[in-house]
Amino acid sequence: MTPPSTEVDVRRVEVIAPNFKRRLSGVTSTLERVVPEQARSVAIAALGPGLSASLPKLRCHQLAGLWRAPADRPFRIWHARRNIEMLAGILLRDLLRMPLRLVFTSASQRRHTGWTRFLIGRMDAVIATSSATASYLERPSTVIRHGIDLTQFKPPPDRTETRRMLGLPDLRLVGCFGRIRAQKGTDVFVEAMLALLPARPDAGAVVLGRATGPHASFLDALKTRVADAGLSDRLLFADEVPPEQTPRWYQALDVYVAPQRWEGFGVTPLEAMATGMPVVATTVGAFPELLVDGESGFLVPPGDVPAMTSAIATLLDDMDRSAAMSRQARTHVAAFSLAGEAEAINAVYRGLWERNSSI
Repeated sequence: MTPPSTEVDVRRVEVIAPNFKRRLSGVTSTLERVVPEQARSVAIAALGPGLSASLPKLRCHQLAGLWRAPADRPFRIWHARRNIEMLAGILLRDLLRMPLRLVFTSASQRRHTGWTRFLIGRMDAVIATSSATASYLERPSTVIRHGIDLTQFKPPPDRTETRRMLGLPDLRLVGCFGRIRAQKGTDVFVEAMLALLPARPDAGAVVLGRATGPHASFLDALKTRVADAGLSDRLLFADEVPPEQTPRWYQALDVYVAPQRWEGFGVTPLEAMATGMPVVATTVGAFPELLVDGESGFLVPPGDVPAMTSAIATLLDDMDRSAAMSRQARTHVAAFSLAGEAEAINAVYRGLWERNSSI
């Protein structure tokens, strides 16, 4: 077991989780969430820039130590989640002849390029984050859906008090979290709320996230649209917050919306359901595998403003149905625990070690 520290002893490391992207992304968030849980039963360390200080980590200068296998294993596992990380693993294993086996996790739901298919073909094991993702892989894979920490994401003792602490109005709030861009459907959410809020003075909405680079003008246009409708005091845009603060923002909401036009997996509906609220999500990514339409929330076609507006209206106007869905959401999400995800990934590693007694 690898204890949390800024640097670990490479001789003890059994699994390496590279992260070769400095800016926070969904892939990085997934790694930071699951690695500490995996470390409860396997000696795993992350490698790369911009990672949380609490993660067990290797430094680049320690890579020379990978030529020797760990004491109790015939080889280490290199668990990649991006093309560049697969390529690095292939070079370390095949060119430098380091004792490694390569695992890749895919969340993509589209036909891969020839280059990506080549890289995936060199992996020793592949994990897909959903059944839909697995259908795009041209080789066998193990489906392991993302999980969440159910002790971190949980219903609040008092939503009104949570809203007060965050400086939010004491309204029935509908939320949409994540990067702000057309792909994420933020404009669809805003249009739905512009249609709903004028007739519901006790309701409001929160968009939590940031728009980077070329998407800044997209955000500016949305803010102008809201201002022109005279709803800037009830349809709020909040800046991105650190991951450890996100659970409190969910606890301020009554309804959560995942309006994506495209998504690889998308963990926010799980986080919202664990916090005890119904979800409206589009039929993209793994969303159809995460919530039960009509029981823990509603599924609507991507980009369909009228369908999204209708679904949100039902949850705002039918309080009894919304409360029943909230209870069902919390029950349903118990199947998507972070501990379960970590154990399933570690089982893939064990399968490689058990099938390969030597390199």
